[in-house]
Amino acid sequence: MVELDIQIPSAFDPFAEAKDSDAPGTQENIHIRIQQRNGKKSLTTVQGLKKEYSYERILKDLKKDFCCNGNVVQDKELGKIIQLQGDQRKKVSHFLVQTGIAKKDQIKIHGF
Repeated sequence: MVELDIQIPSAFDPFAEAKDSDAPGTQENIHIRIQQRNGKKSLTTVQGLKKEYSYERILKDLKKDFCCNGNVVQDKELGKIIQLQGDQRKKVSHFLVQTGIAKKDQIKIHGF
């Protein structure tokens, strides 16, 4: 019999880079990603904010400024993640820099 080298494709994990870090919220980079939903719908996720920040208050300000809906999701491995409706990557990045939550070089924007 002949052995074949077959690689089975696995599902794309948008949080694969973040899993390499030690603990949630301790890394210095803030990752802003976009996930495609059905059709033209998309979801923006913000991950890597420090634990001492109030995620609910940040989410409230983001929702009010961008006129979109969102929520905070608790993940076992990644900690708290902010989810927003639509493609809000550049707006979120600008908001985090403007409010002083993060510096521009700490923010990494992923997707498309």
